[in-house]
Amino acid sequence: MSVKLRDLIKTVRSCKTAAEERAQIARESAQIRTGMKEEDVESRQRNVAKLLYIHMLGYPTQFGQMECLKLIVSPSYADKRIGYLGLMLLLDEKQEVLLLATNCMRHDLYNVNQFIVGLSLCALGNICSQSMARDIAPDVEKLLAHSNPYIRKKAALCAIRILRKVPDLVENFIPKIKALLSERNHGVILTALTLIIEICEMDKSQIVQFKKMVPQLVRILKSLVSSGYLPEHDVSGVTDPFLQVKILRLLRILGQNDAEASDQMNDILAQVATNTDSTKNVGNAILYECVQTIMAVESENGLKVMAINILGRFLLNRDNNIRYVALNTLSKVVNTDIQAVQRHRNTIVECLKDPDVSIRCRALDLIYSLVTESNIRVLVRELLNFLLISDAQFKAELVAKLCIVTEKYAPNKRWHIDTILRVMSIAGNFIPDEVPSNLVQLISSSPELSSYAVQKFYLALAQDISQQPLTQVALWCIGEYGDLLVMDKSQLPKDEEGLAIQVSETNVMELIESIFKHPSTNQVTRQYTLTTLVKLSTRFSQASIHRIKSLIDIFKVNINLELQQRACEYSTLFQYDIKSQILEKMPPIEKPEESPHSTKSSSHQSTPQQQYQQQQYNQQQNGSGVGSLLEDLTSPTTPTVNQTNNGNQTLSLLEDIFGPPPTLGSNSNSQQNTPKPTNSGGMGGLLDLDLNLTPSNMSNPTTPSYQQQQSNNSSSNSNSLAGQFQDMSLQPVPKPISIPAFQKYGIEINYDCSKPQPNNLSLTNINITISNTSQVTITNFSLKAAVPQYLKIQLLPPSGTTLAPNSEVTQNVKVLNSLQGQKPILLRIKVDFQMNGQSYNEVADTPLPSTF
Repeated sequence: MSVKLRDLIKTVRSCKTAAEERAQIARESAQIRTGMKEEDVESRQRNVAKLLYIHMLGYPTQFGQMECLKLIVSPSYADKRIGYLGLMLLLDEKQEVLLLATNCMRHDLYNVNQFIVGLSLCALGNICSQSMARDIAPDVEKLLAHSNPYIRKKAALCAIRILRKVPDLVENFIPKIKALLSERNHGVILTALTLIIEICEMDKSQIVQFKKMVPQLVRILKSLVSSGYLPEHDVSGVTDPFLQVKILRLLRILGQNDAEASDQMNDILAQVATNTDSTKNVGNAILYECVQTIMAVESENGLKVMAINILGRFLLNRDNNIRYVALNTLSKVVNTDIQAVQRHRNTIVECLKDPDVSIRCRALDLIYSLVTESNIRVLVRELLNFLLISDAQFKAELVAKLCIVTEKYAPNKRWHIDTILRVMSIAGNFIPDEVPSNLVQLISSSPELSSYAVQKFYLALAQDISQQPLTQVALWCIGEYGDLLVMDKSQLPKDEEGLAIQVSETNVMELIESIFKHPSTNQVTRQYTLTTLVKLSTRFSQASIHRIKSLIDIFKVNINLELQQRACEYSTLFQYDIKSQILEKMPPIEKPEESPHSTKSSSHQSTPQQQYQQQQYNQQQNGSGVGSLLEDLTSPTTPTVNQTNNGNQTLSLLEDIFGPPPTLGSNSNSQQNTPKPTNSGGMGGLLDLDLNLTPSNMSNPTTPSYQQQQSNNSSSNSNSLAGQFQDMSLQPVPKPISIPAFQKYGIEINYDCSKPQPNNLSLTNINITISNTSQVTITNFSLKAAVPQYLKIQLLPPSGTTLAPNSEVTQNVKVLNSLQGQKPILLRIKVDFQMNGQSYNEVADTPLPSTF
């Protein structure tokens, strides 16, 4: 006879090795199989119990599935209890054996013993398949109206599984569910609320049917908050916190984007927030759920401030779990009322010193969101102090965030330079690649700070040359403003920083030589150093020229090809008299054009690394790679339309531009007439700001006007085009205008049109502003554009794809009209977005005035 379950557990626990345990389990499994073959009814219950323990240890127990079915059909409650427990643990909905138990489980639903009914409902709620759910749905629906509250509670939980498997049955359960909320039994109300929440999350359209229950839910919650001591529902002095939390969660779902429903629950939310004891953990759970509900519904501003103050009190709690929850929630609601969150700024900053790494991480994210122009100095100082002691895993993200907020909110350029220099000195090797280039641009565009910047970077470089980004920026400054660095400053007044240091040319040359020899110097920094040396040859006295040339000549035989080529070319420059003109100071570096709202609208919606990648992409798009404007217009982002033979272009040509693509195989001419992009001559550089349009590079063989002119001689054609563009250059530049393009679903799209080049009226810049005036967050927003073939279009990346309520994003479009003055700009846009979990797409046609 097999041992008892208690003895088996003791034996397994006493095993000293895994092999000994496996041997013991194998012996016991063999004895259980023997008992099954002998149909030992007395030990069947014990064997299944031991199988459950073996299953928990991870050993195979499939051979015991039929024993569970035999226990289920037994009339004994003890047998059924073990049988149903084994059924739920050893089987799942994919097991074919489960079909054999369906009839028995359905029969048990009508047993006179309420506990047997509860066992059947519990098993069905855990493992029933889709086919079983359809079969037992009518029976469970009847049990929702059973006279026994215990059965009604179990039936409501079973209904959750049924509706997950068969959502079509929701309409059958809704009348019975509403009746459950009138119960006095808290367990029944709790399960009914769970079922309603599940229905609302599965099907958003069902929320409307439950909004009428808001007053009833408010009454239930009010009775719980104002009721006295109830021993059967009391938990640490709070009346049924589980039911309160569940009601608050359902109110959050029903009140979202509904002002009327939200107004009905404002008073009770304020009562819960003020009367709940925050010294106990159950009270904190209710308060947290209350805060979530207040911030999600259309509550009053005073109520939202109260909710944020509750989170502020959570930050003072000793429990790290509560502090983490508070920081996480504040990060989500900071955009709702940043002023209310600012009141707890000092407490949030103190969280940076917490030993828990998760608390520090959340506090860091929140502080980054709190930075404004008024508190930039204080918060950046705290972040710099944290950077000194932070772990390596935080440095990359922290440095990126520091650079973003510094560039965005810097009160002046000098403070900006000092702050980035401090970041580079502390954690320069974690600096994103774009920061040095942005800092160089800032210094070059601020001639009044040139002397200050080169002295500051020289001092920083003299202290530490291991930080490569710092070294590169310092070398650039020394190369550009070396004469300012070594000039005599004895007669100059010192500024407030006391910067009037005396540096000799010998000191600078020794510092540069040490950079060459330092083991941490990489190849890029050596390239900077060579360029700095050749620039200094025109800024230093004749006494240093020989030393500079000697250092450059050393790299003429360097194994690195880039360094070798630079050294050879720079050495050759010394033979020419025009070296000083070639190496004169660079003009101010112009920052690429960006959307005016791009930084503000997206800074809190993406990671710092993604923002820097986006900024770099914008720079590439606005830089020398302007030929991308003439990419194939049949691409998804810039689709085009073939011209008609008669040359008449109207909006009808844009019909179905975003629909299924037409079949091109049936008409070979349509493919032959489609213009191909070119990157050389012609239209390839029309976005170049200094390009003068000429007849030769404006001719387009695909335009109808050109086809009509081919019958004339080439000279007359050239003259006519020249006169045409001469007249165009004499036309007055249109004033910038704003045009409404789209308004629907709370989305407003406006075009701000302007001519960026007065000498090139064919180029139009359209800054598209997309505003969300609704109270719903719009996600996955994308905008595509199409134009007729005589237009060329370039879409720059948008500033964001998510529109929070009362926010906006921008997207810049450049349009080139090859028939400027003859045909207007016709623009069709298609917008795709998601709202309330549903996808939308709309198309709008907006012609620009003929002046554009």
